[in-house]
Amino acid sequence: MFQNLQERLETAFKNIKGQARITDLNVANTIKDIRRALIDADVNFKIAKEFTDKVKEKAVGSKVLNSINPSQLMVKIVQDELTELMGSEPSEFNVTGHPAVILIAGLQGSGKTTFTGKLATYLTSQKKKNVLMVACDIYRPAAIDQLTVLAEQIGVDIYKEPESKDAVAIALNAIKEAKAKNKNVVIIDTAGRLAVDEVMMQEVADIKAAAKPTEILFVVDSMTGQDAVNTAKTFNDRLDFSGVVLTKLDGDTRGGAALSIQYTVNKPIKFMSSGEKMDTLDVFYPDRMAQRILGMGDITSLVEKAQLQYDEVEAKKLEKKIRQNKFDFQDFLDQLQQIKKMGNIKDLMGMIPGVGKAIKDVDVDNDSFKGIEAMIQSMTPAERNNPDLLNPSRKTRIAKGSGKKLEEVNAFMKQFEQMKQMMKMMNNMPMGGFPGMKGFRK
Repeated sequence: MFQNLQERLETAFKNIKGQARITDLNVANTIKDIRRALIDADVNFKIAKEFTDKVKEKAVGSKVLNSINPSQLMVKIVQDELTELMGSEPSEFNVTGHPAVILIAGLQGSGKTTFTGKLATYLTSQKKKNVLMVACDIYRPAAIDQLTVLAEQIGVDIYKEPESKDAVAIALNAIKEAKAKNKNVVIIDTAGRLAVDEVMMQEVADIKAAAKPTEILFVVDSMTGQDAVNTAKTFNDRLDFSGVVLTKLDGDTRGGAALSIQYTVNKPIKFMSSGEKMDTLDVFYPDRMAQRILGMGDITSLVEKAQLQYDEVEAKKLEKKIRQNKFDFQDFLDQLQQIKKMGNIKDLMGMIPGVGKAIKDVDVDNDSFKGIEAMIQSMTPAERNNPDLLNPSRKTRIAKGSGKKLEEVNAFMKQFEQMKQMMKMMNNMPMGGFPGMKGFRK
């Protein structure tokens, strides 16, 4: 996420690393490089200039000039300004009402329908809401089919009228249906176009007027950069939406949309998402995003993702086994499954300070654990629960069953034993490192 911008900013800060103090000269060079980095990330020149002017104004203050560590203070100034540029504080999401109505708008291909499914998943699993999704794209039959498939996948009801060509009537009928079935949130997926046109804008405006939504979310494809910001302004002038959603953050995202959109339309970014899985939706925190852009990681979000998979009863059992040095292959397999549920492995690792840069050129994905899983799944239940049973003949059988070489099985066994030894050394320390343990508890 924003890898190129992160690297360019890091290069900019090299101007003052190792300097005893900040001077007009090294500030000027750093500011110039920061501005170039922002423009290269597809941030509007006016916004980039205003941003760097603010950084420069703070950087030449007496407190910074007299600082014993000017480079760290410079990074802190940029972090604070990035946070402010993206909205300072996370925005509230309003789901009050009987039912609350959420209107989803955006261009075709921005990820509206997928986001509708993700939002329904978020509201049902984390907010315990009873959701009804509404198919109001009357022009693209595939959109109705896609939303139907998503509804079945996540176990949420859908309202649709495939033969109707009246989007406003569909929306109103859906709200009646929601009231009758005691649904407390209605999410309306509207039609998109390849470009903004009057027919599209009027239809969305008519749905807004009739359905009276509590939230209007404009979905933005993060990969489109400044074009997305310009489209958002056009939509906002007509709809006065309440918030923005950034999608496809796992793609080739330069960062221009995330950095510019709040400034341009004066509306908060409320959610961000990546990938196609329905559980990859996150609340947008400007301060956390600023940290990630600057390569500082995002431990808070990582812990929160872990807590969603956290089972207190199972965690206590696991903690007891580790303290008794009885951690086995089944426990290890269970923990792998928990980690995979948290999201894309490389994204998760990127949230750890310093790790993102180290693995930027490394191919790490959710398939990375398949070999280990195959080896454990080739063991008998007795072998999983008692690693000491694994003699050479058993290891040979496991290698054949998992499609691995005997050397790979032996290497994994050795790594597992080393991990157990490390856990044994930590017996008298607070537990952490696995989702659900004390290090992850609120």
